[in-house]
Amino acid sequence: MSALDLDRVSHAYGDLAVLDDVSLAAEAGELVAILGPSGCGKSTLLRLLAGLEAPTAGTVVVDGAAVSGPSPERALVFQDPTLFPWRTVWQNVAIGPQARGRLAQERERVDEAIALVGLDGFAHVRPQQLSGGMAQRAALARALVNRPSLLLLDEPLGRLDALTRLTMQRELLRLWEGGGFTALLVTHDVDEALVLADRVIVMSPRPARILADVHVDLPRPRAHDDPRLIDLRREVLGLLGFDEVPAAR
Repeated sequence: MSALDLDRVSHAYGDLAVLDDVSLAAEAGELVAILGPSGCGKSTLLRLLAGLEAPTAGTVVVDGAAVSGPSPERALVFQDPTLFPWRTVWQNVAIGPQARGRLAQERERVDEAIALVGLDGFAHVRPQQLSGGMAQRAALARALVNRPSLLLLDEPLGRLDALTRLTMQRELLRLWEGGGFTALLVTHDVDEALVLADRVIVMSPRPARILADVHVDLPRPRAHDDPRLIDLRREVLGLLGFDEVPAAR
């Protein structure tokens, strides 16, 4: 059984069609990246999987059950950390257990999530005292504390500087490899998608359809200058309309 299965999903906001007959499946434990033009519906796809919206047509199934609303089993991480500035890192990460009325039983789980993302020395710091990368680590901990089976990542590294982004790419990969969850990553960065993902889904302009499902059958860790990766980069960029990119030699 697939960890997630979208079957002929379409979605529209009024007269604006965003997704058009999209079918996509991912196996448990896969890391799948989604690429496509801005505004094509990538984030909408994540919102449907998170249960924040219902599709106009088609079905959305996660772990064998139809998605009918939000669940801690499906965690969504945004481009902005969206931490509450008046709460410490620990208090931000604890929001999920607290909302479920289980904070007393799951305090240790909060500590574990903070340590997992490398912030155990910053549990009592407020968000304004964190760097961008550290704030995004806190946002990841807030998602992981619920031990989701599906982690939905909506350009979580998009606002970070280049060096911090490379560091966080390695951290995301480490968390995924040790976490036992399925991950769906929306990104505009072709290299990021190819370095991290098992598969790269390439979407068309709005209303989005799937143009290609590119399998990245390369061992990890992957080097950005690996000729095989560069050839895949050329293939994906060609699908996105950038045919002038040279092939690797």
